[in-house]
Amino acid sequence: MLSNTTATAVIAHAADDLRIESITVSAPAPDEAQIEIAYGGICGSDLHYWMHGAAGESILKAPMILGHEIVGVVRSAAADGSGPIAGTHVAVHPATPGGTGARYPKESPNLSPGCTYLGSAARYPHTEGAFASTVNLPARMLRAVPAGLSLRDAALAEPAAVAWHAVSRAGEVSGKRVMVIGAGPIGALSVAVLKRAGASEIIAVDMFDKPLEIAAASGATSTLKADDLEAIAAVEADVVIEASGNYRGLASAIRGARRGGRIVMVGLLPSGEQPALISLAITRELELVGSFRFNDEIDEVLLALADGSLDLAAIITHEFDVAHALEAFAVAKDSAQSGKVLLKFT
Repeated sequence: MLSNTTATAVIAHAADDLRIESITVSAPAPDEAQIEIAYGGICGSDLHYWMHGAAGESILKAPMILGHEIVGVVRSAAADGSGPIAGTHVAVHPATPGGTGARYPKESPNLSPGCTYLGSAARYPHTEGAFASTVNLPARMLRAVPAGLSLRDAALAEPAAVAWHAVSRAGEVSGKRVMVIGAGPIGALSVAVLKRAGASEIIAVDMFDKPLEIAAASGATSTLKADDLEAIAAVEADVVIEASGNYRGLASAIRGARRGGRIVMVGLLPSGEQPALISLAITRELELVGSFRFNDEIDEVLLALADGSLDLAAIITHEFDVAHALEAFAVAKDSAQSGKVLLKFT
């Protein structure tokens, strides 16, 4: 039986207060495996907790370990016999669906009212994340990484599943003209998923050159600067993936969609009312569709990464040892110079 151990963790205490600390990791519960984390990808929500002490309406009320894009190796399997055996390389599905009250489609557990996510302050006590060298996780969260797929490459499985879900919300994209607004990590991942899905044209839009370079390397057939509104309006895309999380990006999506087109909103806008070109959406009969997290798409992503049909090689731009996490977060914040930034724990 495992005893308590120590680990190095990345903890947000408040706005602009990110610390690298030693923590005590207790012995795992019977349904938990103990994982040695290899890599963790810095997500936009991690950046918001660091910069603002909140991600949308999820406000830090106590120090919280960040991180939900993680991969590692099973140090000890769950005592109840569930999940993968010791030594298995695993990716992590960070959601715990549940809760009662609000109605939602049962085939969409990502929409369940009580769904929690690793590294989230949506509830109190907060749901601790997994940016730590050793963590205990429910065995049901673990997905075995296919043979031949490196843990570094598998580190993109969770955010790629977000993009995969967004593209699935677009419907059939094979042979279609698709525009992606915002070429940050989720936008670039969407480009790669769209390429695999057979989109004939993929137009990436961003404010900066570096994200557009990454998008082009990931499968975009052309790129546009975000301030070129005339060119964006001339695209007349069948489908638009809005991944900027900015109301101006949504306006560009509406302008750039063809009449009767569909806009998938995966970029999370700030809470509260936001300006939008609703009259144009109405008169063009546009479909505005939300996309939130994912369900089991991470399994499809891992298989596609393993068989080479999904190429994400250009999206990881930086890697830092966990001891340099503060520098890593600063680089990840600067979208003009970085794509996906990884923390290395082992």
